[in-house]
Order: sequence, then structure tokens, then C-alpha cells
Amino acid sequence: MRFYLIFVLAIVVALAATGVWNPFPTMWDWVNRSQPLSKPDVTWQQRVGGTPKSVTMAGNAVVVEHRTSVEALNLSSGVRLWERKADWSAVAGGAQDPVVAVGKLLIKGYEVLDPATGAVRRKDTEAVAVWTYRNALLDVRCSDPKDCTLTAWDPRGTTPRWSTDIPGVGFVLFADNPDVLGTRRLTADGVDPDAGGPEPMPALIGFPIDGRVHVVDTATGRVVQRLEPDRRDRLVVVGGRVLKITARSEDGTCYFNVEAHDPNTGQRIWQRAGINLRTADGAGCVQREDPQGGLNVIVGIAPDARETVIDAYDGRYLWVGTEGEKLRAVDDHHALVRAADGRSVKGHRLSVDGPRWDRPVHPDAEMALARFAAIVVDSDPDRVIALDPATGRELVNLRTTAKVLAVGPAGMIIGEGRDVGYVPFNGSAPEQPPGGPPGGGNDPGGNGDGSGPCGGAKQPECASPQPKDG
Repeated sequence: MRFYLIFVLAIVVALAATGVWNPFPTMWDWVNRSQPLSKPDVTWQQRVGGTPKSVTMAGNAVVVEHRTSVEALNLSSGVRLWERKADWSAVAGGAQDPVVAVGKLLIKGYEVLDPATGAVRRKDTEAVAVWTYRNALLDVRCSDPKDCTLTAWDPRGTTPRWSTDIPGVGFVLFADNPDVLGTRRLTADGVDPDAGGPEPMPALIGFPIDGRVHVVDTATGRVVQRLEPDRRDRLVVVGGRVLKITARSEDGTCYFNVEAHDPNTGQRIWQRAGINLRTADGAGCVQREDPQGGLNVIVGIAPDARETVIDAYDGRYLWVGTEGEKLRAVDDHHALVRAADGRSVKGHRLSVDGPRWDRPVHPDAEMALARFAAIVVDSDPDRVIALDPATGRELVNLRTTAKVLAVGPAGMIIGEGRDVGYVPFNGSAPEQPPGGPPGGGNDPGGNGDGSGPCGGAKQPECASPQPKDG
């Protein structure tokens, strides 16, 4: 039998070497074949060039960032559209005007690509950092470490909206989306933090430069404030306000105070004493973190230990939890809250009394909000469930261990290892809240000034609001 097997193998090798018949590629494809990502199966499944660093929907393309390259897939079919070498990439623009900014580490400049074709739309040779938003792209270039220029572009624009001088940037050749002073998202392990795609550019951005905070009005490009915080304070820019968070150590604990100031006049607009925004850790009360929240809201713990969501623009309580409830996800419109017994999740519309929907979950389930959907990563068995955040209507229910990488208006991308796949939502896409995203100021989906019917930053209160005293 041993000699027979050697004889057969020798014949197969001879046939492969002469090109008559080669079974080895087919055998390797069989060994390397991917298992389906989920049950029910995805619409398409594609093995990409490596484990993705990020995945973003950009119009009818899916942009996949790797460690040294970037590629794009067709959203409808999963077919690879293009691929190129790059150390970093980031998507800007909305559904109608998406672009991909790409660049090399330690090399100045970047290119703006069409996500459908990979064609270069604009090229820059001097920028050292780029920020990407749903309605804009910012870059910064420096003639020396203390002399820099910040420039705003439309995503597909070829001429700047505005440029302004700032005294340095505090980092060198830092590629895409360096940290600015804002909020931290509430995250879940099974959902990429940027699954919802780029956010609208805030009305104000706070740049930390040499121990000071330089506040830039993104509508005009004007630097409206240059602030130097006290060692006990932390300054962040949220919802069109400059927040000064003070932490004082006394009696073995931390005492907090939050003040919101108008960026143009410096006038104090609102104040909340005793709200812990989770910016400090330990009895020393040194604040090393930005507060958690969204584009225009912040999350805190009231003196009576109940969790709260506060409108950063005017200080209103948009949601106040009951004893034992835990906030698990929040954006400018909605909040996902785990019930006190841990066995259900409730969906809330901010500034409106009572939950809009309630759904049972495993006590270990995780939750996230990704603009178009509320995501529940459930256990026993492993499942990913996408819900309409306004109504709780089930959009998709998958048996899977894959991670949610990107969420769009009609479906989502899931992935595990090198495999990614597209899952369409059931029925029509979830509707956006009326009036567009609140408080962005520059978001084309809103009314320009962030106004809407009610609720959210820069908007009047809805009927039956939460009590002011919680």
C-alpha cells in the first residue's frame, strides 16, 4: 500500500508539472474555503487582503482599511473594485458625495479618492493631519512647529471653504483623525465604534495645543477662544459650548462641578454641581479622560447615583435613569438602557418620557447605536440583532459570532478574521428622526441651526419632558 501511494503521488506530480492536470489549487481552495459568517447566510461574503482595521460604507462601495493597504468592494455584489497601497485611510462625505482620504505614515500629504473607482480627485503634498466628517474634510499643514494652517474642504471640493492660522498642532505627521477635545462613545466589543460612519462636523472643535485649548468655529474658521485650563480643570468642546469640568478632592472622594460657557462671549450659560462625568479616576481626582456621550450630549452620574444624559447646549436633563438602570448606548436622539434586572433593554427617545420599546436580552448582552440601527450582541446562543432605534422593529436577526463592522441605511457589514459579508435589513430602512440630527449646526440633514420640532441640543423641549430635578 505504501509503494502504491508513492506511485500515485508521483504520477499526480508528473501530471501537474507537465500542465496536463493540476489538482493542488482546487485542493487548497477546498482547505481554505470560508465557512458562512451567519445563519441565515449573508447576501455575499468576501475574503479581503487581511484582518481589517476599519470598514466603512461609502455610497455603493465598502472601503476596507488594512495595515498597509486599502481596498473597496461593491456593496451590491462584494466584487473588489480597486486596491492600493496606503498606511491609513478615512472616509468623508455622505451617501451622495463620499470620498476616501489615503496617505503614508511619516510622509506629508494625502490623496482624495473616488470610492467607486479609486481615481484621484484631489492631491495634497503638505498636510500632516486630516479629519474626516460627513459634510467636510479638515487638514492642517505647518511651516514650522509653531506656525500651522487649518483648512476646511467640502468632501469633493477642490477649493477651500476657509483657512485659519493656529500656533502649532501638538503632534507631527499623525495621519487621520487625531484626538480633539470632545466626548467618548459608549462602545460594545461586538460592534466597531465607527460602524455608523463619519459624523457631521461639530459647530465648534477644541484643539489641544501646548497646554491650551484653541476653539475653532467651523462655520467661519475663526478661532473664537484660546483657553488655558487650571490643573484641576478639564476643558472640552461639546454641543456648541465650552465645558469646564472641575474635580476637587476632599474627604476621600471627588466633588465635581460642570459649567458651560458661550464660546464667543465667555459667559456662563449653565452649571451642574455634583454630576460625575467619569473624567477622573481615583481619589486624586486627576482628570485624564473626556466625558462620555455623543456629538451634542454628555453622560454623567447624578449625586443620587442615577445615570443621566445632559444636553450640552443648555444643560437640560434629556434622560434620567431609575435605580439600577444602566445606560449602554447613546447618541443625539436615542438611548439604550439595560433594565435593573439585566434581562431586557429599553429604547428611549431623548427628552421624551418613558421607553419607546422594550426587548428581552441575555444578562451578558452588549448594545450599541450606529446611526441607522440599534445593535444588540446577544449570548446563549451568539446572535447579532439590528433594531430600528425609534420603534424597536427588528431589522435583522443573525446567529453569528462575527463583529458588526459598518451599518448603512439598508443593511450592515459583518466580519470575522479576513471574511466580510453584507446583510440587508428586512423591509424599508429605518427613518431618521424628524428635523435631522440635532445641534450639529453644519449638518445638511438638519435645518442649518440644528433646529427641529423638539428634543436634543439647540431644540425646544418636547411635551412631557423629564423633570428638571430628575
